[in-house]
Amino acid sequence: METPPDCLTLSIPSNPRYLCAVRAFFSGFLHELGFGSVEAEGMILAIHEACANAITHGHQGNMEQQIDLTVLVTPTCLSIEIQDYGTRQDVSGIKPRALQDIRPGGLGTYFMQALMDEVTYDSSDTGTLVRMTKRRRVPCTSP
Repeated sequence: METPPDCLTLSIPSNPRYLCAVRAFFSGFLHELGFGSVEAEGMILAIHEACANAITHGHQGNMEQQIDLTVLVTPTCLSIEIQDYGTRQDVSGIKPRALQDIRPGGLGTYFMQALMDEVTYDSSDTGTLVRMTKRRRVPCTSP
């Protein structure tokens, strides 16, 4: 019988000033789960970019909204779900641009896909859900 995943939730205002709290939380948490420094920093960048996209594209800068993060931990993987409650996005149009297209901004989805093992998007009337998964190379004894 498979053990159910541990589940943590974190809600933040849709305000860029709170992205530092998300980064700080995941910095210690990923280390505790056994991820190495380089891998953890990459994951933190992907999470930061997903939250920044929720603020910019989902909530269109409306700081009255909130972003909910759900973290699922199993012995073999870590999944992070980032839910915004803003404008419904056309998920078929969410694609990283080519690195050769040099201009400021717009590389968040590229980094998310490059740094995580799996990234999926789901859009509904309640906003957009981004789900990112990273396999755990070294299972730890405490999730």
